[in-house]
Amino acid sequence: MNVGVAHSEVNPNTRVMNSRGMWLTYALGVGMLHIVLLSIPFFSVPVAWTLTNVIHNLGMYVFLHAVKGTPFETPDQGKARLLTHWEQLDYGVQFTSSRKFFTISPIILYFLASFYTKYDTTHFILNTASLLTVLIPKLPQLHGVRIFGINKY
Repeated sequence: MNVGVAHSEVNPNTRVMNSRGMWLTYALGVGMLHIVLLSIPFFSVPVAWTLTNVIHNLGMYVFLHAVKGTPFETPDQGKARLLTHWEQLDYGVQFTSSRKFFTISPIILYFLASFYTKYDTTHFILNTASLLTVLIPKLPQLHGVRIFGINKY
């Protein structure tokens, strides 16, 4: 038993995305981001959709694939310190419902952004590059892999 720890999970990062209302809160946050961007007078609708997609994917990349460790004291003897949040999610089990949700959500946002930008070449390239930066690290083959030693420590 850990003194001063108020949770029952060994690592709360593993189950936080499955908590009640998390997916709805996530979707509402993305929706609010889009509404805020639409309310800026000098942004057109295609620019607002592209910015929504790029900002969402940048945030998803940073919080799920770049930041390592856990803000909680865990009794796993430092194993979580070397893993990103995506690698800790659902104890590393692939193809769970939360992993599927967080894989499909940027794809849906990409389709929406592509549709509302009318497949303009510049927006399409930006949205595609942004999508690939969050989909490639989610592949099961890249679980725990550090390409070129980036984010190794």
